[in-house]
Amino acid sequence: MATTTTAPVLELVGVRKAFGPVVALRSGSLTVAGGSIHGLVGENGAGKSTMVKILSGLYRRDGGVFRLNGRDVDFTSTAESKAAGVAVIYQEPTLFPDLSVMENIFMGRQPLRSGRRIDRSVMRSQSAALFARLGVHLDPLRPAEGLSIADQQIIEIAKAISLEANVLVMDEPTAALSGVEVRRLFQVARSLRDEGRALVFISHRFDEVFDLCDTVTVMRDGEYIATSDIATTSVDEIVTQMVGRRVDDLFPKVPAEIGEVALRVSGLQRAGVIHDVSFTVRKGEIVALAGLVGAGRSEIARAIFGVDRYDAGTVELHGATVAPGSPRAAVRAGMALIPEDRRQQGLVTESTVAKNVTAVIRARIAGYGLLTTRRESAAAAPWASRLEVKTSALDMTGSTMSGGNQQKVVIAKWLATEPTLLIIDEPTRGIDVGTKAEVHRLLSELAGRGMAILMISSELPEVLGMADRVLVVAEGRITADLPRDAATPEAVMHAATATLEHQS
Repeated sequence: MATTTTAPVLELVGVRKAFGPVVALRSGSLTVAGGSIHGLVGENGAGKSTMVKILSGLYRRDGGVFRLNGRDVDFTSTAESKAAGVAVIYQEPTLFPDLSVMENIFMGRQPLRSGRRIDRSVMRSQSAALFARLGVHLDPLRPAEGLSIADQQIIEIAKAISLEANVLVMDEPTAALSGVEVRRLFQVARSLRDEGRALVFISHRFDEVFDLCDTVTVMRDGEYIATSDIATTSVDEIVTQMVGRRVDDLFPKVPAEIGEVALRVSGLQRAGVIHDVSFTVRKGEIVALAGLVGAGRSEIARAIFGVDRYDAGTVELHGATVAPGSPRAAVRAGMALIPEDRRQQGLVTESTVAKNVTAVIRARIAGYGLLTTRRESAAAAPWASRLEVKTSALDMTGSTMSGGNQQKVVIAKWLATEPTLLIIDEPTRGIDVGTKAEVHRLLSELAGRGMAILMISSELPEVLGMADRVLVVAEGRITADLPRDAATPEAVMHAATATLEHQS
């Protein structure tokens, strides 16, 4: 039972922030009461991230009101924000890979014993207690390097909880979590709410917003639009407020002519990971790999593209065998892989948009072995335009762009190779509803032009809305091959847990 207090814990009213001529926040407003979970939604570029950075002390506002517990504040550093009781979990993990899990949680505030030596036993026990509270099993001593995105998110959440913050801002914390992990996180969030804390939950997943939040604020183009009680609003109303227009069809799938087999995977095996996987993808067909997080979907894609080696089996594209363990051979054959973690694996964040888009085709566009900025921009501009990335942004670095635009840049980079098979892992993870519709429309258009598409998605509506055929993966095995008309939520989830049920 929520224990909402009458006075707001957090108040932002008419907050403004500009970077030179670029106005990131025109009029941001957010009021959050103690003992409540407040959703914050809006398309990428709506100003949500700028507001969060003002809350965290990374940015100082140019104008407007910022109050915390009824007191006017103006943070000049993240340390001031944390000291005031504000904790922020960002969408992308920011762990130190060379440090242990517990060292990441207590970075800068390690418990000390006599002689001002770090008390590692206390760090370990407190980390273990945090994970127990979250209902997860992570070794506090293991290095952070190599952890999955889901585990990295859990560590960020544990770090925030350990601060005993009065205001907890969660920016897309569930983007890479399984259903079980999301439910556990929500249990923790509700318990924090019931203790009287104020929580801000930012998500592009409306089912999560409606499941978890008490109220929701909508932003658009850097401005406050509306705040509503969850009980009195609807997804359609929120979407209309977010985009300024109705988005009636988030999955604009149009029928495409299904042609001959483009990709044929036969008997693919990798010890302990992939077990006798065989399937085909035809020209003009969108085939989705569905299943629970950790089922082996991304591992299958990485093996097909040559990022990971496999022990047995063959991969053929248009009848020709593709050499295993060689992404270069896969690209030459006509494959493209857009990875799940765009920041770590798909984008060089400190390089310009033009350099990112042309990264794979530089040898092709270089003249007499020389590659100029002008050639890069000329080659990148058509693809940037096609994906509605402003051509004026070609000289911007990837790190300055929103998540949705980063995703578009990665897609543009691989489409520039003119592939015949596109493998796309979590195509809309962490991007807004409007950009999701754009990405879905693009995939449908590419399939209509005869491209074979292998899509991996953890969002069941996306799978059911976009796929001509659904391959369900469980524990490294394909447990179902469902045509579009037979792919129901019940059928997919039953197949996704099939091997687990068999073993129990």
